[in-house]
Amino acid sequence: MTAQSTAYLSENEYLEREHISTIKHEYYAGEIFAMSGASEAHNLIASNVNASIYAQTRGRGCRIYPSDMRIKVIKTGLYTYPDITVVCGQPEFAEAKKRDTLLNPTVIIEILSPSTERYDRGLKFQHYRTIESLKEYILIAQNTYHIERYIRHDPQMWILSEAIGIEATIRLESIQCGLALADVYELVELAPESPIRTND
Repeated sequence: MTAQSTAYLSENEYLEREHISTIKHEYYAGEIFAMSGASEAHNLIASNVNASIYAQTRGRGCRIYPSDMRIKVIKTGLYTYPDITVVCGQPEFAEAKKRDTLLNPTVIIEILSPSTERYDRGLKFQHYRTIESLKEYILIAQNTYHIERYIRHDPQMWILSEAIGIEATIRLESIQCGLALADVYELVELAPESPIRTND
Protein backbone atom coordinates (compact mmCIF):
# COMPACT_ATOMS: atom_id res chain seq x y z
CA MET A 1 0.00 0.00 0.00
CA THR A 2 1.10 3.57 -0.67
CA ALA A 3 0.91 6.30 1.94
CA GLN A 4 -1.64 8.97 1.06
CA SER A 5 -0.07 11.78 3.10
CA THR A 6 3.53 12.84 3.60
CA ALA A 7 2.74 14.80 6.78
CA TYR A 8 2.63 13.00 10.11
CA LEU A 9 -0.90 12.61 11.46
CA SER A 10 -1.79 11.93 15.08
CA GLU A 11 -4.39 9.28 15.87
CA ASN A 12 -6.94 11.98 16.64
CA GLU A 13 -6.25 13.74 13.33
CA TYR A 14 -6.65 10.46 11.48
CA LEU A 15 -9.95 9.68 13.20
CA GLU A 16 -11.27 13.18 12.49
CA ARG A 17 -10.39 12.84 8.80
CA GLU A 18 -11.83 9.35 8.63
CA HIS A 19 -15.14 10.55 10.06
CA ILE A 20 -15.73 12.78 7.01
CA SER A 21 -13.88 10.78 4.35
CA THR A 22 -15.79 9.10 1.53
CA ILE A 23 -13.26 6.25 1.41
CA LYS A 24 -11.69 4.15 4.14
CA HIS A 25 -8.05 4.43 5.18
CA GLU A 26 -5.71 2.36 7.27
CA TYR A 27 -3.52 4.25 9.72
CA TYR A 28 -0.10 3.27 11.01
CA ALA A 29 2.82 5.22 12.49
CA GLY A 30 1.43 8.60 11.49
CA GLU A 31 0.60 7.68 7.88
CA ILE A 32 -2.70 6.88 6.18
CA PHE A 33 -3.23 4.35 3.39
CA ALA A 34 -6.28 4.34 1.11
CA MET A 35 -8.16 1.05 0.88
CA SER A 36 -9.26 -0.03 -2.59
CA GLY A 37 -12.77 -1.05 -3.58
CA ALA A 38 -13.91 -4.66 -3.75
CA SER A 39 -14.77 -6.90 -6.72
CA GLU A 40 -18.11 -8.65 -7.21
CA ALA A 41 -16.57 -11.96 -6.10
CA HIS A 42 -15.20 -10.32 -2.96
CA ASN A 43 -18.60 -8.86 -2.08
CA LEU A 44 -20.46 -12.10 -2.73
CA ILE A 45 -18.04 -14.10 -0.61
CA ALA A 46 -18.32 -11.57 2.22
CA SER A 47 -22.13 -11.68 2.09
CA ASN A 48 -22.19 -15.48 2.01
CA VAL A 49 -19.80 -15.79 4.96
CA ASN A 50 -21.74 -13.24 6.99
CA ALA A 51 -24.99 -15.11 6.36
CA SER A 52 -23.51 -18.51 7.21
CA ILE A 53 -21.89 -17.39 10.47
CA TYR A 54 -24.97 -15.43 11.53
CA ALA A 55 -27.27 -18.41 10.98
CA GLN A 56 -25.02 -20.66 13.07
CA THR A 57 -24.28 -18.27 15.93
CA ARG A 58 -27.65 -16.53 16.29
CA GLY A 59 -28.76 -16.40 19.91
CA ARG A 60 -25.25 -17.01 21.27
CA GLY A 61 -24.21 -13.39 21.75
CA CYS A 62 -21.91 -13.23 18.73
CA ARG A 63 -21.67 -10.07 16.65
CA ILE A 64 -20.61 -10.22 12.99
CA TYR A 65 -19.28 -6.95 11.60
CA PRO A 66 -18.72 -6.22 7.88
CA SER A 67 -15.82 -4.22 6.50
CA ASP A 68 -17.09 -0.87 7.77
CA MET A 69 -16.12 -1.81 11.33
CA ARG A 70 -12.69 -0.38 12.12
CA ILE A 71 -10.42 -2.18 14.57
CA LYS A 72 -7.41 -0.89 16.46
CA VAL A 73 -4.46 -3.13 17.22
CA ILE A 74 -3.53 -1.71 20.61
CA LYS A 75 0.05 -3.01 20.82
CA THR A 76 1.14 -1.73 17.39
CA GLY A 77 -1.18 1.23 16.78
CA LEU A 78 -2.58 -0.08 13.48
CA TYR A 79 -6.11 1.00 12.54
CA THR A 80 -7.67 -1.11 9.82
CA TYR A 81 -10.91 -2.52 8.44
CA PRO A 82 -11.00 -6.34 8.21
CA ASP A 83 -13.41 -7.79 5.67
CA ILE A 84 -15.33 -9.56 8.44
CA THR A 85 -14.87 -9.39 12.20
CA VAL A 86 -16.61 -11.61 14.74
CA VAL A 87 -16.87 -10.93 18.47
CA CYS A 88 -18.41 -13.51 20.77
CA GLY A 89 -19.01 -11.91 24.14
CA GLN A 90 -19.02 -8.26 25.08
CA PRO A 91 -17.43 -6.00 22.46
CA GLU A 92 -14.89 -3.44 23.63
CA PHE A 93 -14.48 -0.12 21.84
CA ALA A 94 -11.83 2.58 21.86
CA GLU A 95 -14.63 5.06 22.62
CA ALA A 96 -17.70 3.62 24.29
CA LYS A 97 -20.01 6.37 22.99
CA LYS A 98 -18.98 6.15 19.33
CA ARG A 99 -18.62 2.34 19.16
CA ASP A 100 -16.82 2.59 15.80
CA THR A 101 -13.35 1.24 16.67
CA LEU A 102 -13.32 -2.31 18.00
CA LEU A 103 -10.54 -3.60 20.26
CA ASN A 104 -11.31 -7.27 20.96
CA PRO A 105 -12.09 -9.37 17.86
CA THR A 106 -12.49 -13.13 18.33
CA VAL A 107 -12.19 -14.01 14.63
CA ILE A 108 -10.86 -11.91 11.74
CA ILE A 109 -11.59 -12.90 8.15
CA GLU A 110 -9.81 -11.44 5.13
CA ILE A 111 -10.79 -12.15 1.52
CA LEU A 112 -7.62 -12.24 -0.53
CA SER A 113 -7.07 -10.16 -3.65
CA PRO A 114 -3.97 -9.71 -5.84
CA SER A 115 -3.31 -6.26 -4.37
CA THR A 116 -3.61 -7.27 -0.70
CA GLU A 117 -2.68 -10.97 -0.46
CA ARG A 118 0.97 -10.45 0.42
CA TYR A 119 0.09 -7.86 3.07
CA ASP A 120 -2.75 -9.97 4.54
CA ARG A 121 -0.46 -12.98 4.89
CA GLY A 122 2.56 -11.08 6.15
CA LEU A 123 2.79 -7.77 7.94
CA LYS A 124 -0.93 -7.44 8.63
CA PHE A 125 -1.05 -10.87 10.26
CA GLN A 126 1.95 -9.87 12.37
CA HIS A 127 -0.12 -6.99 13.71
CA TYR A 128 -3.17 -9.18 14.24
CA ARG A 129 -1.20 -11.77 16.19
CA THR A 130 -0.59 -9.21 18.95
CA ILE A 131 -4.35 -8.94 19.66
CA GLU A 132 -4.84 -11.00 22.81
CA SER A 133 -8.55 -11.69 22.17
CA LEU A 134 -7.97 -13.00 18.63
CA LYS A 135 -8.44 -16.77 18.41
CA GLU A 136 -8.64 -17.44 14.67
CA TYR A 137 -7.52 -15.75 11.46
CA ILE A 138 -9.22 -16.84 8.22
CA LEU A 139 -8.00 -16.21 4.66
CA ILE A 140 -10.40 -16.84 1.78
CA ALA A 141 -9.21 -17.04 -1.83
CA GLN A 142 -11.15 -15.41 -4.67
CA ASN A 143 -9.75 -17.37 -7.63
CA THR A 144 -10.05 -20.91 -6.28
CA TYR A 145 -12.02 -22.90 -3.70
CA HIS A 146 -9.61 -22.50 -0.83
CA ILE A 147 -9.87 -21.33 2.79
CA GLU A 148 -6.98 -21.20 5.26
CA ARG A 149 -7.50 -21.09 9.02
CA TYR A 150 -4.85 -20.06 11.54
CA ILE A 151 -5.86 -20.91 15.11
CA ARG A 152 -4.01 -19.68 18.17
CA HIS A 153 -2.42 -22.61 19.99
CA ASP A 154 -0.52 -20.51 22.54
CA PRO A 155 0.78 -16.90 22.55
CA GLN A 156 3.72 -17.82 20.29
CA MET A 157 2.16 -20.51 18.06
CA TRP A 158 -0.54 -20.46 15.38
CA ILE A 159 -1.57 -23.69 13.65
CA LEU A 160 -2.65 -23.76 9.99
CA SER A 161 -5.39 -25.94 8.52
CA GLU A 162 -6.93 -25.74 5.06
CA ALA A 163 -10.13 -26.55 3.21
CA ILE A 164 -9.69 -27.10 -0.54
CA GLY A 165 -12.40 -27.85 -3.07
CA ILE A 166 -16.10 -27.06 -3.32
CA GLU A 167 -17.07 -30.12 -1.25
CA ALA A 168 -14.88 -29.15 1.72
CA THR A 169 -15.85 -27.59 5.05
CA ILE A 170 -13.66 -25.87 7.61
CA ARG A 171 -14.46 -25.56 11.31
CA LEU A 172 -14.13 -22.30 13.25
CA GLU A 173 -13.57 -23.73 16.69
CA SER A 174 -13.56 -20.46 18.62
CA ILE A 175 -17.14 -19.65 17.61
CA GLN A 176 -18.34 -23.25 17.13
CA CYS A 177 -19.47 -23.08 13.54
CA GLY A 178 -18.40 -24.36 10.15
CA LEU A 179 -17.90 -22.80 6.75
CA ALA A 180 -18.93 -25.05 3.86
CA LEU A 181 -17.12 -23.90 0.74
CA ALA A 182 -20.27 -24.58 -1.31
CA ASP A 183 -21.97 -21.88 0.79
CA VAL A 184 -19.01 -19.50 0.84
CA TYR A 185 -18.66 -19.52 -2.96
CA GLU A 186 -22.35 -19.65 -3.86
CA LEU A 187 -22.98 -17.63 -7.08
CA VAL A 188 -19.29 -16.66 -7.26
CA GLU A 189 -17.73 -16.90 -10.72
CA LEU A 190 -14.09 -17.65 -10.08
CA ALA A 191 -11.59 -15.64 -12.07
CA PRO A 192 -9.42 -17.85 -14.30
CA GLU A 193 -5.91 -18.40 -13.00
CA SER A 194 -2.98 -17.06 -15.03
CA PRO A 195 -1.68 -19.59 -17.56
CA ILE A 196 1.64 -21.25 -16.83
CA ARG A 197 4.31 -20.05 -19.21
CA THR A 198 6.97 -22.36 -20.56
CA ASN A 199 10.25 -21.68 -22.32
CA ASP A 200 9.52 -23.87 -25.34
